[in-house]
Amino acid sequence: MLRVAVPNKGILSESAISMLKEAGYQTRREQSELHLVDAENQIEFFYLRPRDIATYVGSGSLDVGLTGLDLLKDSESEATEIADLGFGGSTFRFAAPSDAGFGSLSDLAGKRLATAYPKLIGNYLKEQGIECEIVTLDGAVESAVRLGVADAVADVVSTGNTLRKAGLTIFGPVILASTARLIAAPGKERDAEKLLRRLQGVIVAREYVIFDYDCPRSIVEAASKITPGIESPTISPLADPDWVAVRALVKSSETNRLMDELYELGAKAILVSAIHAARI
Repeated sequence: MLRVAVPNKGILSESAISMLKEAGYQTRREQSELHLVDAENQIEFFYLRPRDIATYVGSGSLDVGLTGLDLLKDSESEATEIADLGFGGSTFRFAAPSDAGFGSLSDLAGKRLATAYPKLIGNYLKEQGIECEIVTLDGAVESAVRLGVADAVADVVSTGNTLRKAGLTIFGPVILASTARLIAAPGKERDAEKLLRRLQGVIVAREYVIFDYDCPRSIVEAASKITPGIESPTISPLADPDWVAVRALVKSSETNRLMDELYELGAKAILVSAIHAARI
């Protein structure tokens, strides 16, 4: 039975649980539930603190886990990254008071930098050849400068509103762009293949839609260039020998533009259907 770690709270938790549910797995009914056995799918879920998942998986205590790339890098665990799951996006940036004289990465040299990700940030600064004192905090690092604990901070940024409210301005390069990842314990990568296929099926189902339309045989080649599908579109004959039916997968973000192009080309009865599950 595959033993899988799932975030029990925070930004990653809701999306991870939703993805697992769409992939056909049982999920917990209450937030207080920390362990669940899905006997039908031969899988066992452990709902853990997101920051601890990479450590449990890297040590081999659990086989597989869903966690953020930022947490994986900060843990320095032995876990193997298997796939980018595409949700839980975040960006790590440096920030400091606008009047403190910070404009580039080199301005951090010899200063105090507060962060909740000391190993991730420490390794990054080492790669950049910057030496500064790292002050480790467990969240709410935006208050560190105001309270005199640090001169600057390194933190997760989405809109930047939290930093601005604290009187901080972003400077320097992007430290890391993070998303949720599927990770596996050393030697357990193959055991995660079925889970990975299911999760990838969910990703495809969310990203693509099915296009069905009728078009004259004379424009099939041009229409196929608009909707090439994954391998190639499916083309079926109709009762009218001069017309065919076409079916293809299309990225959902391009739906309306491609419908317009097909209609202007001469296609008719253009229908778009959502995908519940997929294997590519």
